[in-house]
Amino acid sequence: ESGYIAPDPRDPMIVYAGSYGGEITRYDHRNGQIQNVTPWPLNPIGSGAADQKYRFQWTEPIVFSPHDAHTLYFAAQVLFKTTDQGMHWSIISPDLTRNDPAKQVPSGGPITKDNTGIEVYGTIFSVVESPLKKDMIWAGSDDGLIHLTTDGGKSWSNVTPKTMPEWGTVSMIESSPHDAGAAYVAVERHRLDDSAPYIFKTADSGKTWTSIAAGIPAGAYVHSVREDLKRKGLLYAGTEKGVFISFDDGANWQTLQLNLPVSPVNDLAVHGKDLIAATHGRAFWILDDLSPLQQHHQQNAEEDVHLFTPSPASRTIFSGFGSGSAGQNPPPGAVIYYSLKSALKDQDKKEEGKKPADSNAPKAQPITLEILDAKGQVVRKFPAKSQAPEADSDEGFGRRPQASGPPKEAGLNRFVWDLRYEPSSRVPHSPLWAGSTDGPVALAGNYQVRLAVQGKAYSTSLEIQADSRVQASQQDMEKQFDLLLKIRERITQTHDAVNQIRDIRSQITALNARLENDPHGKAVAEAGKQLDKKMTEVEEALIQTKARSGQDVLNYPIRLNNQLVALGGVVGSADSAPTQASYDVFDMLSKQLDEQLAKWKHILAVDVPEFNNVVRKQEVPAVILTKEGL
Repeated sequence: ESGYIAPDPRDPMIVYAGSYGGEITRYDHRNGQIQNVTPWPLNPIGSGAADQKYRFQWTEPIVFSPHDAHTLYFAAQVLFKTTDQGMHWSIISPDLTRNDPAKQVPSGGPITKDNTGIEVYGTIFSVVESPLKKDMIWAGSDDGLIHLTTDGGKSWSNVTPKTMPEWGTVSMIESSPHDAGAAYVAVERHRLDDSAPYIFKTADSGKTWTSIAAGIPAGAYVHSVREDLKRKGLLYAGTEKGVFISFDDGANWQTLQLNLPVSPVNDLAVHGKDLIAATHGRAFWILDDLSPLQQHHQQNAEEDVHLFTPSPASRTIFSGFGSGSAGQNPPPGAVIYYSLKSALKDQDKKEEGKKPADSNAPKAQPITLEILDAKGQVVRKFPAKSQAPEADSDEGFGRRPQASGPPKEAGLNRFVWDLRYEPSSRVPHSPLWAGSTDGPVALAGNYQVRLAVQGKAYSTSLEIQADSRVQASQQDMEKQFDLLLKIRERITQTHDAVNQIRDIRSQITALNARLENDPHGKAVAEAGKQLDKKMTEVEEALIQTKARSGQDVLNYPIRLNNQLVALGGVVGSADSAPTQASYDVFDMLSKQLDEQLAKWKHILAVDVPEFNNVVRKQEVPAVILTKEGL
């Protein structure tokens, strides 16, 4: 069982952890070995705190210096420092606690003592070195003192707030990432039957302090406080009753629970664009994107629409059939936030003078969202253009659902763009193997988000960052993207032709049904049969007409459409320039497709008009009675 853990900044395979009686261990994940590097390896089991040379509590701080990855701090009642992975330790402070002997007697006495090595009081409970100023170190004790050194421990000053109640545990000190002289302190006294929240801040290196807990309710005593890395004065507090937020440097607090269960939040960390919470229930929760909080101002609530600038999106492609994560991953892609003062409703697109009976008039979209590239060209638009809904479930492996349109609810809305360009067209009830109709993933670079609400447009920038793990050059990525775009267009041409063939066939079938008992029907049916024969020849070259489920293609070979889709899966399988073989196969498939499309164009130009002429000559009546009238 351990308290603090600290990964080595130079080597993530090395982790330091604390445990009973002042133990600090160095774990090497490569070989599984755990080395005990405690500063004073004299086992304290059975002894009271007064008999121990150094007093360590269970969650003794283990902290790496943000300025020197070789420097590691470890706290008892004094502060230890090592620069050689715990092989040698030096003491860089005096006793920074009240050192009250009355609180150092054996635990459980006098009848039955229970000294496991952690029943210790009068220790340094929180340590932090300023991220902005080297050797500026804050230390807070579990018996209510705060000390500061600005010279790496040569001299220390007691900077405990005068208004802070005595004997409170200094649960956490947060040194501001924006101002070296600013710090925030979370103090809790629930073991003294005081469950009030206490947070203090200083802007002058501890010379003066201000209490800043207004808005946090009684009983929600504070374990942790953090300042946002981007916005100065944006604070997060972890309390006994959940997470709270302040937009005004602690002057006012409000709850930030959302779907987080009400539970003690012992620690918080701002990591990149996310807020991470550690609960007493031994769980980790992550608020995936802080951008709307970082950009929030009171006037936002008064605006009809407010579009927030998205955090940079990572062009990271995860392959495989599932995630190895035990928790829920954040949505992949660009997360776009906007707020609406009022909920939106669909409205009929009615021009002035249009008859109400025209129920087929298209509906105007009250909200649309577009993604534009650096040249100002629209690469994706939502809501998406209409596709047959049944086609969505016919895709092959790896298809990720993309929301059809931006939400229209009052308040804060979130929409996730999966970073893909517009998809190719689809064919209903047509399974695909080894690929999908998804568009290619956008290249790293600068884009624009354009939100239109009730005809009024709002725009903001969007950055897509390259995957730092990928070694492919921008030129290679552009080659891959260009080929994927060409494949997408060829798939669209193929599917459009198939859908067109099937639409014409359905019209012929419907016409034959109408003329089943009509003397004109025989000539029309024969002409339709000849046309369908020519169309079927092209259709069967474009698509496997016998495939109805994903397993059917194991028996009936895939055709041009699926061969193009599968080639797209090959080209997009990793971030790399396409192989020469991929170009060769694309050229071969393109030539085969051109042959079939040429046939189809000829059918459209010659055979379809000929069929229409046959129907016209038969003078097919517009209305046919299917049964005798009354």
